[in-house]
Order: sequence, then structure tokens, then C-alpha cells
Amino acid sequence: KEEKNGYAARKAFIITRVGDTAMAIGLFKLFQVFGTLNIQEILTQAPQSWTAGSEMATAIAFLLLGGAVGKSAQLPLQTWLPDAMAGPSPVSALIHAATMVTAGVYLIARTHVIFELAPLAQLWVGIIGALTLLIAGFSALTQFDLKRVLAYSTISQIGYMFLALGVGAWSAAIFHFMIHAFFKALLFLGAGAIIHILHHEHDMFKMGGLKDKLPVIYWTFLIGSASLAALPFITAGFYSKDQILWLAWAGEKGNVWFFLAALIGAFVTAIYTFRMVFLTFYGEEKTHVGHPAGPLMTLPLIVLAILSLFGGFIELPHTLGHVELFSGFLKPVLPAIELKPGAESSEWILQLTAAVLCLTGIYVAYFFYMKRKDLRAELKSSMIVLNRFWFSGWGFDSLYDAVFVRPFVFLANRNKNDFVDRLYEGIVNITNFFHNIFAQTQNGVMRWYIMGIVIGAIFVLSIGLIIG
Repeated sequence: KEEKNGYAARKAFIITRVGDTAMAIGLFKLFQVFGTLNIQEILTQAPQSWTAGSEMATAIAFLLLGGAVGKSAQLPLQTWLPDAMAGPSPVSALIHAATMVTAGVYLIARTHVIFELAPLAQLWVGIIGALTLLIAGFSALTQFDLKRVLAYSTISQIGYMFLALGVGAWSAAIFHFMIHAFFKALLFLGAGAIIHILHHEHDMFKMGGLKDKLPVIYWTFLIGSASLAALPFITAGFYSKDQILWLAWAGEKGNVWFFLAALIGAFVTAIYTFRMVFLTFYGEEKTHVGHPAGPLMTLPLIVLAILSLFGGFIELPHTLGHVELFSGFLKPVLPAIELKPGAESSEWILQLTAAVLCLTGIYVAYFFYMKRKDLRAELKSSMIVLNRFWFSGWGFDSLYDAVFVRPFVFLANRNKNDFVDRLYEGIVNITNFFHNIFAQTQNGVMRWYIMGIVIGAIFVLSIGLIIG
């Protein structure tokens, strides 16, 4: 088990280094062009130095995108995050929901001027986001480990943020960035509490019957799940995700493909989220509940549940009055998105469509995991190949293992006796040689110690006489 955790840590380290290398090269290029790494100075000078579509701007934007993709676990560097769930749940709540893993979103939003000067790179930000949110969403449908469902959900929700960045909805991306931190940290902490109380059981199919046994955790987890699924009008997640859905359609850089990807992703999110709720809290109790959760566990859940419910009201949709508290705060940094002519009239229709899809997804989860459980096994058996494919994360781990890991290990084994190893082996042998000599001076025999002191004193006195 510990070996598996160590593998997960190395995997996260190596994959994120790929993105970090791209970002480092991008920073070198920025310093080469502007002579500084001060973000504000770069954003001020960039429009004066480059025109839209400039090759240098495009190259640097793609390099920065590489760093963002690695840090935020987006396609094609998304495989490290599910395995990182081996870490403690509070760590997952902090860095896999609210801080580190969303840093790529902040990086692109903060350097929006460069991406606006590189429309091709910005388009690919949207494409990567759209593909990632779908791939991760379908993978989450098949997981049985509670924390891995949340891991794939995180990848998918960050895909929404990338999609928003790709269509120029900078404020909407950061708004969802903030709201996601509330409900996903809540869900990770809730999952950690459940796993702890159930004697470290992770399998949702071995849970159940917790609704009445853990009422505080149940209600807070339900609120977080509702916000993740964007339950209409009463959750913060609805208001942040609704903006992305609408701007993927109505934004000047939006298109029908981005909108459809976001819409399908919203439907799938509702299914896997409430699949998780029904399996964990409803039905028969399959694992004995240990000691109840204390206030140190439940108090953070209550605070985050309140934010997951009411955090979205700091910016209401356009058609509900549009209170621009959040965008107003960010206006000095992030520009407003340009809308297609006459697009504002369609916002209500798109809101209702998203609401219907969310409710339909919840009902689908209820139908298969509560009402007709017998159909679930039939559906799984009829889609066994596709189920395994999605469960494996669409085979990316196997692909990278075949293309990168095995060839590298093969070459390393073939080359393990090269001269470089001889150099370091020589350093080790020299160190061991002197170690063995000096070890003789600490052999525990008193007369050797006395003789050493006498020889040392004679040596010091001799040098003093010679110098004097």
C-alpha cells in the first residue's frame, strides 16, 4: 500500500514537471523579449510589441498553456490527479480543490493579454477544456472509490474553467474558480470524514445507510453535491456554471461545439454526483459506523456548506439584475467579454435548458441507483468494454506506459553500466575508503584514543615550533 502511494507521488512529480518545463521556457522567452518577469509590465508592453497572431506571442502562450495544463491536470497531463487521492483528505480539500490544482486557471486569466494576442492558443485553451470536462466526467461515472469520483470531478470542473478562458469569459472562469473551491473542499472534507468514520473504507458500494447515522455530514455533503451538479437557483454552483454555459454560446468567441460540450458535461455531472450521494447515504448499511464526527470535523463542513449555497449571489445572472460585485472587483484586471449581437435575449432559455438537464441527470441517477437497481447490472454488462475504458481514464495511463515509461525503462536498463555510473561509483568508493580509515579512530579502545591525543599534541607543537 505504501509502495502504491510512493508511486502516485512520483507520478504526480514527473507529470507536473513536464508542464513546469514548458512554463519555464515560456518565462525565459518573456524575459528575453521584455527584460522583466513583472506581470503588469509584461501585460502593458505586450500589445505595443506584438500584433494579434504574432508568432512569438503564440509560442509563449502555448508554453504558458503547457504549464497550466500540467498544474491543473488537464488533457493530456491529467493522469496524475486521480492517483494523488492517496494523500490525506484534508490535503485533497486544500490543494486538489481550492489552491494548487486551480493555479493553471489563474495563470491563464492573469496573463489574458498574451492569450488575446494569440487567438490560436486561446482557442486551444477552450478545446482542451471542452475535451477534458467530457473525458473526466464520463470517467467519474464508473468509479467506485469515493475520492476518485471527486478527483475526476475536479478535473472536469477545471475543464469548465478552461472552456470559459478559451471563449474570453475571464471573470466567469475566476467566478467558478472561487465557487468550486467552496463546494469541492466541502465534498473532499465530507468524504474524508465518511472514510474515517467507516474505518477507512473507500468503496461507495460498501457504504450506504448513512443518511440518519451522520445527519450533519449528510446535509452538508448534499449541499456540496447540489452545488457541484448546479441545482437551479438555490446553489452557488448554478450561478457560476450558468455563466460559463451561457457565454460558451453567447460570447463572441463561443460556438455551438463548446456549448454542447458544456451542456453534456453538466448532464453527466448531475448523474455521477447524485450516484455518489445515493450510494453513500441511502440504502442498507453495509459497513459499521464507528465513532461519530466531532465538531472539529463538522464545523468546517457547515461553513463551506453556507458558502456553497450563498456564494453565488455575489453575482447574479444578467436577467436577474446582474449585481456586478465580483466582476466589478476584477474589472481593473480582467476585461469584460464581448457578446454576439442580440445574444442577451437567449440567456433565460439557456438557463432553463441547463436547469432541466441538471434535474434530468439527478433523476437518471435516482432511477438506476435507487428505484431500479436491477437495471444497473444489466446496463453495466451491456457496456462492459466501454465501462472499463472509462474506468481506466480512457486508457491514458496504458498509452503513456507503452509510449514513454517502458521504452525509457528499457533504455535505462541497457545503459545502466555507462561511464557516468562509473564516475559516481568512484566517488562512492573514495568516500568509503576514507570512511574505513577514519572509523579506526573510533574503535572503543582507550589506549588508541590516548595515543591519538599524544600524536595530535606532538603534531600541533611541532607546527608551532616550525612557524615560530
